[in-house]
Amino acid sequence: MSIRWPRVLTPTHLSQIIRTQKNPIKALHIFNEAKSRYPNYHHNGPVYAAMISILGTSGRLTEMKDVIEQMREDSCECKDSVFVSVIKTYANAGQVDEAMSLYKTIPQFNCVNWTESFNTILQIMVNENRLEMAHSIFVVSSCGWEVRSRIRALNLLMYALCQKSRSDLALQLFQEMDFQSCYPNRDSYAILMKGLCQDRRLHEATHLLYSMFWRISQKGNGEDIVVYRILLDALCDAGKLEEAVEILGKILRKGLKAPKGCYNRPDLGQILDDNDIESAKRVIHEALIKGSIPSPVSYNAMAVDLYTEGKIDEGDTVIMEMQDRGFRPTHSIFEAKVAALCKVCKVDEAIKVIEEDMVKVNCQPTARVYNTLLKNLCNVGNSMAVLKSLNKMSNKVGSAGDRDTYGILLEMLCGERRYLEASQLLEKMSIKSYWPCTNSYNSVIKGLCSLGRQYEAVMWLEDMISQGKLPETSVWNSLASSFCNSEKIKVSSETFSRLSTL
Repeated sequence: MSIRWPRVLTPTHLSQIIRTQKNPIKALHIFNEAKSRYPNYHHNGPVYAAMISILGTSGRLTEMKDVIEQMREDSCECKDSVFVSVIKTYANAGQVDEAMSLYKTIPQFNCVNWTESFNTILQIMVNENRLEMAHSIFVVSSCGWEVRSRIRALNLLMYALCQKSRSDLALQLFQEMDFQSCYPNRDSYAILMKGLCQDRRLHEATHLLYSMFWRISQKGNGEDIVVYRILLDALCDAGKLEEAVEILGKILRKGLKAPKGCYNRPDLGQILDDNDIESAKRVIHEALIKGSIPSPVSYNAMAVDLYTEGKIDEGDTVIMEMQDRGFRPTHSIFEAKVAALCKVCKVDEAIKVIEEDMVKVNCQPTARVYNTLLKNLCNVGNSMAVLKSLNKMSNKVGSAGDRDTYGILLEMLCGERRYLEASQLLEKMSIKSYWPCTNSYNSVIKGLCSLGRQYEAVMWLEDMISQGKLPETSVWNSLASSFCNSEKIKVSSETFSRLSTL
């Protein structure tokens, strides 16, 4: 398809042109042709970002790498977000070494702040269990002025050490934060507290709690409840119920700044005598909630934490207490509950949370909570439930899933041989410019041919070819077989003549 070139070309106009192209190679051709058509024209950072995004999304990594090299040679100012996107693209494609190689070359580009790229590559190295490489990246990059904040990186390294049961090293790293000119945040305390408790280093964990009182809990923030609960639960699990109760009293007074009438120790009575660990935990959790200054923040933190751990009944109790105090549950609470229910395959209950419970408290379901449901439904393999929820989401919140959700659902439908539903989903994806991968196109086209839906199959074949994707040989064989009968010979000849012009 030819385009109409303007009299004067600007990078913004070129970005709009290339984004409307279905074929990424066609978009790249236009991108490169612009310089020869307009001698005074120069690409800027945003137009490079647009071209790199198009190529990365379509899997054209070789061409994407060439454009990145061209951007380096042009020395135009570029944003950190471009490198973050490319690093993630390489990692998702299994090319972690390419991601690492790109990160090392960032100083050669005209980018003045690459804090997010630093955190992103560090996260990838930790996920890949390359801890020595992660440490090397931190040592080399953390002292430069281009990395504006190191707290996320330090938290990530502490998390990695705790996952390796080396909370002793994580504690050393935490203690050296002051020398790094960093101030520990709530995540720092939560990560280290969980690591120390998992390693049964309860003495160090208790001292960490006391340091938290005067560093970040001076105003009695309700979100700190999550960190306090980690230690109290660990003490209960270790059979130290009386110590847990004693520390609970200090938490209520010094940590949560509870009113005097609220911070009396809970009477565990029979629970202590029976050594009932789980009952003791529930009483302590209730004391944390009721003993703190009433606020939606504390309820939200506790409920989300309980649902994340799969303690659905306890999370529900927190919600009821929250509503009794006159607070409305937040979107994050419902999102956590939906995810928790889906993890234990309670799909119907998860749908009820969105369609009834949220509506009951006048909490309008959002695209985010629907996406949480959709992705978990995809994980349990219920394609028809996903489709139904996708349609409801579109009607209620005006959006219908993200690219990943559609891609997973399309693969599910093909795997279940629901090719008509897959074709209908492709139509919705086409409207949103969510182009599927080559394998998905191949599966849908062959499936439609097997159902005798040749015309729809040809339509998607044309769409596939228009994007520069090449169908595999079996696709052509399926089309040829479906058309080769006496009634369809003429139609077959016309169809293949049309395809040969693409």
